[in-house]
Amino acid sequence: MHHKIDWKGTIPVLKDIPLEIERKFLIKMPDLSSLQAASNAVWQIEQMYLQCFEKGEVRRIRRVTCAGKVQYFYTEKRHVSERSCEEREREITAPEYEALQVQRCPGSQVIQKTRYRIAWDAHILEIDVYPFWQDRAILEVELGREDELFTLPAELQVYREVTGDIRYKNATLAFQIVTEPLEQLTKS
Repeated sequence: MHHKIDWKGTIPVLKDIPLEIERKFLIKMPDLSSLQAASNAVWQIEQMYLQCFEKGEVRRIRRVTCAGKVQYFYTEKRHVSERSCEEREREITAPEYEALQVQRCPGSQVIQKTRYRIAWDAHILEIDVYPFWQDRAILEVELGREDELFTLPAELQVYREVTGDIRYKNATLAFQIVTEPLEQLTKS
């Protein structure tokens, strides 16, 4: 299951979407006040990656705070292709969230980020702003098909697509933060 915004409210609502299809882009850090104004919802996210017992599996727990309300999620992901993964997610309680923290991957850091969710041209854009980057952010576009066409807002400066770049996956960032200089971001 994957959480989506109920556009009548601000809290994620669980819906049955077992296949997550998305494209991911490294962008120049947007103006945060403009981003806030354009967002349908802003989530404060804390997430941790848990030890996995099957090859190709990723497990995480996440605390999402939105408009003063807190929800907790447990997620399992399995890679299907560069742009798709099977995702099973369920809401958990605060005590379950606390108990699962003992399974955190050794050597991993807790990921903190602010997610700005924006309805754009029949798609949902998610812009993740991390405290360890002042000059860049990650933009994700949720899609219905891997080959689906989409547009991005002209005011966002895209450095490059990083959908297949494992360094920009949150599970990797929990171990090592990408620090490549800005002048290299437009290469490759």
